[in-house]
Amino acid sequence: MSYSCFTLDLAYGVAHLRFSRPDKFNSFTPEFWRELPEAVNEISDDAKARVIVLSAEGKHFTAGMDISVFMSGALEAPPDNNETAAEALRHQVKALQATFSALENARQPVLAAIQGGAVGAGVDLASACDCRYASADAFFCVQETAIGMTADVGTFPRLAKIVPEGWARQMAYTAERVPAAKAKEIGLVNEVYETHEALLDGVMEIARQIAAHSPLAVSGCKRLINYSRDHSTEDTLDYISLWNAAMLRPGDIKESYMAKSEKREAKFDDLKPVKKSL
Repeated sequence: MSYSCFTLDLAYGVAHLRFSRPDKFNSFTPEFWRELPEAVNEISDDAKARVIVLSAEGKHFTAGMDISVFMSGALEAPPDNNETAAEALRHQVKALQATFSALENARQPVLAAIQGGAVGAGVDLASACDCRYASADAFFCVQETAIGMTADVGTFPRLAKIVPEGWARQMAYTAERVPAAKAKEIGLVNEVYETHEALLDGVMEIARQIAAHSPLAVSGCKRLINYSRDHSTEDTLDYISLWNAAMLRPGDIKESYMAKSEKREAKFDDLKPVKKSL
């Protein structure tokens, strides 16, 4: 399927979504908010890949929300004392939030390769990914504060659990640009690469390494890490015991040892597609 805001390639178990509007700094148009969750959910449900990589063409990863979204009136604040309009706007915002939640809820890990700016909603998107990597020229900016609004599509519930809370607050309050080196220092990105090319090469190598492992084990890791972030240690340990009681696969363990002893790549079954209807 073709998309207007990005291209999608699938090879070696890696689904590569590349934002393809460099002339507009890959800003998020109304079409983007529909297309991204559609693509991610399809990859997740159909088990078409074992890893998802997000990257971008051009100078910047993304400039965030496209001006057309604001100018269309879709996010226009309701008139005074119009509670029903405010209630409808809440649902529009929740629909936007669901776009990035699709990344967090995908069965596969999602890796973001970020060059240039990740601005505004770009930080919301990046914080919903499993791992973030940056080129040396990258920077992150919670731009919403500077244009008179509070970021609302995912930054706050996620960013403060990735970086120290003080830095999440400083980024939000000041709308300052946090360069790649500082982003790595505070834990926002895993690694910084000198060039855009080295960034993509490095991230794809990590993606292939992930794809070589048991998809069931990797999916379990993602689910349990997300669960542990939002629950107590006691609850998480109980959930892990239930997960492995139901889904521990001895055949994958045996295959990993056999492959190592025979000096070959291990072969694991893909995840099963999720049935969308009975």
